[in-house]
Order: sequence, then structure tokens, then C-alpha cells
Amino acid sequence: MIVIMDNHGQYVHRIWRTLRYLGVEAKIIPNTTPLEEIKAMNPKGIIFSGGPDLERTGNCEAILENYEDFNVPILGICLGHQLIAKHFGGKVGRGEKAEYSLVEVEIIKENDIFKGLPKRLKVWESHMDEVKELPKEFELLAKSEFCPVEAMKHKELPIYGVQFHPEVAHTEMGSEIYRNFARLCREL
Repeated sequence: MIVIMDNHGQYVHRIWRTLRYLGVEAKIIPNTTPLEEIKAMNPKGIIFSGGPDLERTGNCEAILENYEDFNVPILGICLGHQLIAKHFGGKVGRGEKAEYSLVEVEIIKENDIFKGLPKRLKVWESHMDEVKELPKEFELLAKSEFCPVEAMKHKELPIYGVQFHPEVAHTEMGSEIYRNFARLCREL
């Protein structure tokens, strides 16, 4: 099962639906769920959903602080991506302009979550803040002309972040990104 941490984002149920459509068991839980309860669910992967406010991400950062207790792939979407970057020492700030539209991203490094996808994808952006500087322990996976860090991965751990929303129908190949993540979690 993949646990989806609900950070009060508008698309959290679409993440769940996309995973269910792929045949992956998934469960949305409040981001305030205690770590012991999450551990007891024995998740094979964790997704930090998008949301409106870095100050309202509940126990997501505690999961990163106690990563060895979970030791599963983590995928941060939009706000979740920003939270991961901030936690590991990257810089997050306001974008030059808010993005609520389709944006073309360039995949720099295929890696696991972009396996088998084209080098350019049109994706749905819905954010005001963005990762301005990649954390030292991370490598850049994708960028766009609007955002320097569209996707990233920890160099050693299976921790990923994407600025855009793969679960939204406008994002090309979005379900394939979730399929690749589910494979990392050994759920497909």
C-alpha cells in the first residue's frame, strides 16, 4: 500500500484515483497522523501531496527526519517537493510569477520516475512558490523555462520531488510517472 499524506491540496483525491486506476492500493491519511500509526500501516511508499502552506505539512517533515524507520520510496508533489527541498537544505521561495497553467518541462535525467518517458512533457503547474536552489544531496531530473527545479532525486535514497501535478489529466504521461513510482515501491 502507498500512503498519501494529505497536505490540504486540491488534487489529493486525484492522486488516490490515479493509483487505484493503476491497480495500486492507496490510502489518504491526515498529515497529522502519528508516525507510529503510519508505521503500523506498513506502507511500501509515501506520497506528500500538494497543498497551500509549508507551515501546514503536519508530520511530513518528521517522516523525513525518521526516514530509516520507514525506509521506503517517498514522492513529494508540488508543496511536498518544496518541503523535501527545504528539509534537506535547498532554497524555496516565490516564483517570478505564479504558475497555473500547462508548462513544458525538459527531462534532464530519465532516472526511475521518468523511465520510458519522452524528453519533453507538458505538465500542469499550480503554485506560487518553487524550489530555487537544489539541496546538495539531490540531483536535478527536470527543469522548465519558468522553474529551475521541476523534479529532483536524492543521490542515495529513493526520495523524489516534482513541482508539477502528475495526477491532473492535463499532464502528459502523468499516470506513467505514478506507475514508475509504484514500481519503485514494489506495488506493481
